[in-house]
Amino acid sequence: MSRWPLTPRGTGAVLIAVLCLILAQALGVPALVFFGVLLLAAVGISLASLWVGHRDDGVRRSFAPSVVGVGGDVDVRARIESRTLLPTVVGLWEDRLPRGIEGEPAGVYPGLRSGLIAGSHAVDVAYRVTARRRGVRPIGPLVVQTTDPFGLARRTQQLGSTVPLTVTPSIVELEALEDLPGAAGGTMQTTTNKLGEGADNLIPRAYLPGDSMRRIHWRASAHRGELMVRQEERESNPEAVVVFDRSLARWSADALRAPGEDAGFEAAVSAVASATSRFVREGYAVSVVDVDGTELVETIDGGDSAALEAMVIGFATLTARRDGSLSQVAPLFAGSTLGPVAVVTGEIDDADAAALAPVVGHSSLPVLFALGGEGDALRIAAEGGWRVRPLEAEDEIDRLWVDVARADFAAAERSRRAS
Repeated sequence: MSRWPLTPRGTGAVLIAVLCLILAQALGVPALVFFGVLLLAAVGISLASLWVGHRDDGVRRSFAPSVVGVGGDVDVRARIESRTLLPTVVGLWEDRLPRGIEGEPAGVYPGLRSGLIAGSHAVDVAYRVTARRRGVRPIGPLVVQTTDPFGLARRTQQLGSTVPLTVTPSIVELEALEDLPGAAGGTMQTTTNKLGEGADNLIPRAYLPGDSMRRIHWRASAHRGELMVRQEERESNPEAVVVFDRSLARWSADALRAPGEDAGFEAAVSAVASATSRFVREGYAVSVVDVDGTELVETIDGGDSAALEAMVIGFATLTARRDGSLSQVAPLFAGSTLGPVAVVTGEIDDADAAALAPVVGHSSLPVLFALGGEGDALRIAAEGGWRVRPLEAEDEIDRLWVDVARADFAAAERSRRAS
């Protein structure tokens, strides 16, 4: 959109006026002076008509939806309040888009009638954009170009300021853990009997014919004055943990500088958000932590969609950190037994795989997403009990989830190579 204040017609009029003034002196024709001055006056009046008596009261923007995931579409609407003393003809408008937002934010700006008759005018413009990068992306300002009724002059002005659009990581609807009903303890799954766990997991009930004598709870029987037997308590372990290794050693410097700049890190953020969403829907209380145990969000209770949404919005600005090591993960689980534990990291080596090995014994479903592995790192992790899947920026997260939830590492590798 050109910022030169004259249209091609206006530029031509000025050139002709100057030529007429030159020729009037050279040829001695006074009429050419009159014609040249008339043209210049017309151009001057056209320019003045766009500035004098013209007022813009800014722009009000709205987004639908107000928050969008990567890959989603957003309808942008803007209302421009304007008042002009003299009428204008059809012009152009264009909105400024940042990196990571794609669309065609331009169109025809309608002509305005004189404000002396119609008062102020409200002009509505709308367009659609697609979010390509995570982050808080500023939309605007809006640029409007108006032209005078004679088509000689134009005014290009920026209206309003930028308005932030929040782009969250993409959430993939992952497959339910149907092959592990209740094994991991989600409250949305079937609960399981804890057999032989000791007195803390037992409750006494009255003796019934056919009960084994070895199940008699003598202390409870003496207290109640009748035979009582041990009954296994049906309980679950509705806790899941997602560990996100954000240490800069795993990612490029772009991941530290700003969100949406490192494709590998973006795939990892999506994996973390998608796994957390799956666990929450299954009924787990989910903790999302860094490798040193620092909580990235407060623990999300099973089925709490509002807290899950708040987490996803917070992840819009999540970046890498300078320090951190996978060797810090195993001590976090010492002395505890949990349901699923998902670790999302970048490229690992043999030492990293060995450092993660102790975690397997503390989880009913240990899942490891890694951007890659040096040497036999991924094989070592798989042999140690992790359900491993190499995480690649171009992969579909839902396909990866099927691999880790239903197959071992070898099957996942065959699937990856076949695709």
